[in-house]
Amino acid sequence: MLKAFLLNRFSLSGLKFTSTHKTALALITCALLTGSGCGKRKPPLPPQERVIQRVEVSGFQRGDKVLLSWAMPARNAGTGSLLNIARADVYRLAEPLTAPQAVSEEEFASRSILVAALPIQDSDFALKTMGYTDSLQFAGQAARLRYAIRFVNSSGQKAAFSNFFLIEPASRIAGAPTSLTAEISQDKIGLAWRPPEANVDGSTPASVLGYNVYRSASEREPAKLLNKTPVTDLTYEDRFFEFGKEFFYFVRAVSLGSDGQPVESTESNIVRQMPTDVFPPSPPSAITLAATPTTISIFFAINAETDIKGYRIHRSTDAAKPRADWDLLTKEILRTNTFQDTDIRSGTVYYYYITAEDNAGNISQPSEVVSETVP
Repeated sequence: MLKAFLLNRFSLSGLKFTSTHKTALALITCALLTGSGCGKRKPPLPPQERVIQRVEVSGFQRGDKVLLSWAMPARNAGTGSLLNIARADVYRLAEPLTAPQAVSEEEFASRSILVAALPIQDSDFALKTMGYTDSLQFAGQAARLRYAIRFVNSSGQKAAFSNFFLIEPASRIAGAPTSLTAEISQDKIGLAWRPPEANVDGSTPASVLGYNVYRSASEREPAKLLNKTPVTDLTYEDRFFEFGKEFFYFVRAVSLGSDGQPVESTESNIVRQMPTDVFPPSPPSAITLAATPTTISIFFAINAETDIKGYRIHRSTDAAKPRADWDLLTKEILRTNTFQDTDIRSGTVYYYYITAEDNAGNISQPSEVVSETVP
């Protein structure tokens, strides 16, 4: 209709139209109709959402704390992602156990409180997970806690809430063990600690099912649980360690939670150990000799220690001679438990003792002295 109107206006003015005029007029009409092109008009697109719609949060109780964690999105996730994530807001709603478990996001938003606004750095994306520890205050009555988190970008745009994580914290959870100590010996690191005196709500006696013992190779590395079931004593022996390596230990008490599942306390003091092998092996034992006119064969039992490097055999024809002055027959360390002495004379009595040496260079005390006469 616009094209017909323009043609009519030009006709009324007495102007004649050539094909060139008509083509130009068609282009003008198209521009006026579409503003940018003559294609089919499309429905308006909804604004692109720049905020992550949902993340999944999980958690658990440890002592008087609730530990929350959630997966971080990819840093450049493209359409549908939160651009320039600035922080993670953590919300908490405390409610009686009789309250309905189903809560709408609108109701949660109006009743919950913001307990933390965690700044997010670029390095947080490399960690892939993020977390928050909420300290509990026990009011003497059971309650349910509902948590959710939402991301906020640098422009102040807020994401939708995560899932709701619900937990019924138990109050009669033991406090942390104390006074953890460690003692190193040849084959173990012995740990000992004192039991907690009360539960996290102040009640006594402490509700302890047992203890879990943890070890890590550094303060930053996640600790590994050493025991398969809770330890019921106040001691533990770590027999799977290596000399020359650094270790960090701590212990947590184990209590029964409100849902019948075990709940750990917070950790004891952390003990750092750098075990050094200064422990000599035991002397070789069960030494036997067998003599011929040309050879004395020596046999003995292999040491029980796992870090034995080898053995050295010493000989003398004078049993009263100081041990340090006896002849060393094995210039190179002997790595088997047999040896043949061929530098002998008929009719002579030879005395022997053996020492063991470990990988750290510790040398055992001399074995018992044994003797044999060459026929």
